[in-house]
Amino acid sequence: MKLKLVFVLLLSNVISLFAQNSGSISGKVVDKKTNEPLPYVTIVVKENENIITGGITSESGEFNIEKLIPKKYAVEIQFIGYKTIVKDIDLTNDKKINIGIISIVEDVAQLEGVELVKERSIMEQKIDRKVINVGKDLISAGASAGEIMNNIPSVSVDPQTNQISLRGNSNVRILIDGKPTNISPEQLLKQIPSASIKQIELITNPSAKYNPEGMSGIINIVLHKNANDGFNGSVNYGVTFGKTPKVNSSLDLNYKTGKVNFYGNYGFNHGKNANDGYINSFETNNENNQNFQFKNKNTSHLFKVGMDYFINDSNTISFYTTQNLFDGNGTGKTAVDYDNMATADILQLFNSNNESNSQAYNFDYKHNFKKEGENIELEVNYNKNKSPEKTSYDYPLIPDYSLNTVDNTNDNLIINIDYVNPLSESTKLEVGLETRLEGTDNLLAIDHNYDSSFNYERRIYSAYTTYGKQWEKWSAQAGVRLEKFEAEADFKQANGNNSKFSDSFTTIYPSGFVSYNPNDKNSFNFSVSRRVDRASIQQISPIREWTTPTIDSKGNPDLDPQFTNSFELNYTKRTKIGSITSGVFYRKIYDEINRYIYEHPTDPNKNILTYDNFKDNDAYGLEVSGNLNFTKWWSANFGVDAYFKKIRGVVATDFVEANTTIFNARVNNSFKATKDLRFQLFGMYRGKDINLQFVRKPMWRTDVGASYTVLKGKGTFSARFSDMFKAMKFSFDGDLPYKQVGAFHWESQTVYLGFNYRFGGGKNKALQRKARDNNETQKNGGIL
Repeated sequence: MKLKLVFVLLLSNVISLFAQNSGSISGKVVDKKTNEPLPYVTIVVKENENIITGGITSESGEFNIEKLIPKKYAVEIQFIGYKTIVKDIDLTNDKKINIGIISIVEDVAQLEGVELVKERSIMEQKIDRKVINVGKDLISAGASAGEIMNNIPSVSVDPQTNQISLRGNSNVRILIDGKPTNISPEQLLKQIPSASIKQIELITNPSAKYNPEGMSGIINIVLHKNANDGFNGSVNYGVTFGKTPKVNSSLDLNYKTGKVNFYGNYGFNHGKNANDGYINSFETNNENNQNFQFKNKNTSHLFKVGMDYFINDSNTISFYTTQNLFDGNGTGKTAVDYDNMATADILQLFNSNNESNSQAYNFDYKHNFKKEGENIELEVNYNKNKSPEKTSYDYPLIPDYSLNTVDNTNDNLIINIDYVNPLSESTKLEVGLETRLEGTDNLLAIDHNYDSSFNYERRIYSAYTTYGKQWEKWSAQAGVRLEKFEAEADFKQANGNNSKFSDSFTTIYPSGFVSYNPNDKNSFNFSVSRRVDRASIQQISPIREWTTPTIDSKGNPDLDPQFTNSFELNYTKRTKIGSITSGVFYRKIYDEINRYIYEHPTDPNKNILTYDNFKDNDAYGLEVSGNLNFTKWWSANFGVDAYFKKIRGVVATDFVEANTTIFNARVNNSFKATKDLRFQLFGMYRGKDINLQFVRKPMWRTDVGASYTVLKGKGTFSARFSDMFKAMKFSFDGDLPYKQVGAFHWESQTVYLGFNYRFGGGKNKALQRKARDNNETQKNGGIL
């Protein structure tokens, strides 16, 4: 009897387990107006407001969700631009229910709110990055990418040199649409109009799937691209008034029909900039006052044109090209007035012309296998840049004159193939191969006579694999990247002092991520990775980059790579009014690359500014940032960060070592006065920073702005008054190698007026595409 009872119980459990996941819900979604099937509509299955599972509709608008426990559910049909429909389903008695045809209707109010450029910038904390969706408040902050970067948490841009840093470190890698570029970051930030930027990604601890360059991480600038049905677009035009007006405008278009999507973006940036400054030097027996005046006129044209061809559900081909044309003209005056009457004063007048023609071509093919989530992808990216420079130096007091002509040509080719295989519902494997071929040719001529040339080539072959697993509230990913690096350089000079060097090594770059989400209001993320800073072309090229009466700047071809072990912990708290993310990080730096200053070998009144490797170093810091909606009419984005590091270097012949702390704070408030009228109040503070030679004093700024929506939501006027108290300036006080003080000013106080108009009525059908089609960088490779 007992044996029979046990058998019956076992049989009942087997039947129960089989029936437990035997329910299914199916149906078809169509547009109520056109009766056309809608692909890629989101289907969400809920139980008591808790999401159980879900899916998306196929090309024919059909869906089928299986393995459901026979219970009562609420099924939500969600699609951008349409009203959400909720269906109550009971699988208790009928375990397989076909809802039939579901007709959904456009949500007019929602469509009016869907904009190519949002009113307010929104910062999102994702598993491996912060994403800033650029709104009109940031666009109106400046005409170029460099100007709006200063309004973003964790990022700083030097107003004089345009050098960008992330978490207080300038060893950061800049990508455009997830792809590298041959243009130097300092030049690149001048060339990209802010109106062409869709979002900015800050990836501080990338996984093994990424190239390992950049100690402080990656900044990816994503340009606009649309995929709406029919013909759509937007026009943005803005003028910034400082000492002179500056124009910043863009045109964004796309046309999608059937399986083909064409898109294009044009950005234009033009204007004059003026800045001036002084340095008072108290060097013994060589006291002097230096005064600087600079004026620049820059014009840039940025084109992006591409297409996506959706062959079928399994195959997609994409192509795009980005063309960047830049022309810059600058004039300047440097006057050095010596206190000692026996020392001749110096007056330098210079006139420069900088051109840059950068071309990028990208081809991508992606194949989806029958298995859900399994795919293979081939991508080829080619980039070429020509940037000739012509600068004349006139010394009327001597008199003397010289003309420097520099020809720069850079090109790189990247070929990578990635394979993704979800081994199960909770595990994912990714593997990939990549080849990078890069080359540069620099030629310097003085007074039309050959002076020197520098040729540099490097080849990087790499393979990576990442494995991700998720269980209950935990998820983790481990990865490793193997790279073979080869480089050759050839430096020739007219005086015959030629030199060659080569380098070759193989390195492993591991990475790991752990995420814990105890509930929907709290999440913890920990990551670790090894990274490298290989010297850039600017850092290794021995050809003189720029010169003043007291200093020459050039690179050092003997630099060794700098390796960094990076550790990071983040915690995100979600509340009723928004989310706050706080984090700490630590970096162990080996063979740190830093600035090195020494006396000119033939001119005792001049110094050489270059780079060198120093001993190991440590850096750590903490950050707090968030999005908060205090009321229906008041919201804010904010960021506070502090970094601690030890600086090392050589000034003249003295080794310098000091500890420094950098504190930064930013807050951007948005006030909604009416449905159509909004105001913004922005403030930033950058604390003092200790450099090898001087202490940079604190900097701060306050901006106020407004936006007004017209034409039934299709048009928006924007205005902004930047640095309203005219407090933003660069000032310093130093003691090495001798006492000196100085300050530099630029057109920080400006007024911006802009207008954005959106046209076309197509709906975004969320066509299936890879992350790179959305211009994002590669994902973290796991299921986190």
